[in-house]
Amino acid sequence: MEKGKGKPFLEVLSSALHEDYRFPILEIFAFLYVLGTFALVNIGSLGFALGSVSGEAVAFRVVTSAIGFSLFVFLILIFKNIAFGLGSDLEKGIIQTYFSYPLKRSRILSAKLVSAVGVSIALFLGIQILALFILAPGIVLPHMGVVLLTYTASLSYPLIITGVLLVMAMIFRRGALTLVIGIVLYFVLSIVSGIVTVISLATNSPLPLQILSVFSPSTIVSQYYSATISFFSTNSWAPTFSQVLLSIAASYVIAAVLFSLGYYYFSRRLNL
Repeated sequence: MEKGKGKPFLEVLSSALHEDYRFPILEIFAFLYVLGTFALVNIGSLGFALGSVSGEAVAFRVVTSAIGFSLFVFLILIFKNIAFGLGSDLEKGIIQTYFSYPLKRSRILSAKLVSAVGVSIALFLGIQILALFILAPGIVLPHMGVVLLTYTASLSYPLIITGVLLVMAMIFRRGALTLVIGIVLYFVLSIVSGIVTVISLATNSPLPLQILSVFSPSTIVSQYYSATISFFSTNSWAPTFSQVLLSIAASYVIAAVLFSLGYYYFSRRLNL
């Protein structure tokens, strides 16, 4: 790093953090994370399974029960940060002020994304994992690999949507419009996911679920662990662990490509 470049980066990051998490936004979302995790985590109802299935499958069920509502809150927070952070800065011309700093455009975007996405992920994972350690240490501690795998799979789908939203924010340069696009995209993809699952069950073919797992690897992770519980298994697909890792890797490649497009557009194609 060249001398003097660190301070402008920190100034942009500080400004983004203040904008994204000004009072009471941080407090509200932290409260929703805590409430959603502690209120919805399902531990007691899994007692019947402890003697009949693997501890990994039980740990997976506990983690997924904690993720559900909090992951939706996480998406809303990121959508808000991208739409009313970067999107509004483009709409109001504030981003031109950052361009006057002795920083490359890519580093300006990095500072914005550290605030909008990085801090959101840290807040989400910090509260979630701490809550699981408090509520179910006997299940979580022996199976940290399952916990980390489940969170890794669960976060890739939101990151793919965020990558799309990032590009849309630069194209449309409208905060409210970008937010609407993100919400619509989320619900459309959720509906498509449900339809694909129904088709797979109706045809008894794993192919639709395999395709879906590339974009939402939680699908294949769920199938992998559910295959050990006959009550939950669809009996149509029993993926291997290697297939699970491959689907997760593919989804992150898609997310990386979308973010790379965002960086390219911001650095080379964004005319202000």
